Amino acid sequence: QVQLVESGGGLVQAGGSLRLSCVASGGTFSRSAMGWFRQAPGKEREFVGVIWWGSGSTYYDDSVKGRFTISRDNAKNTMYLQANSLKPEDTAVYYCAASLRPSWIFATRYFQESAYDYWGQGTQVTVSS
Repeated sequence: QVQLVESGGGLVQAGGSLRLSCVASGGTFSRSAMGWFRQAPGKEREFVGVIWWGSGSTYYDDSVKGRFTISRDNAKNTMYLQANSLKPEDTAVYYCAASLRPSWIFATRYFQESAYDYWGQGTQVTVSS
């Protein structure tokens, strides 16, 4: 079975940067898109951003737009989240996910957890003030 493994989290000061990685291992698979979600203490898991695998097109939640950038390496089955200008409000466990759904199903559901089929275990990002 495919595993998604996040890495790159850590403790940074406000204004700093982190690069998170999500590596798919244990097999090969095709996907329409991969996304990032996060869950802060006491809050529900929320959408961060998504990248359509074939085109590389991206979309971000307003809370991170202009600060976070998602990219991917098709050959390595790896997705990245470059997080700049980090704020204490960004503190959360960050999860990566992959969707196997056809584009016509996924297109209007990319922000929903239910649209994704594989999930990683998460990596902790802590931003101090």
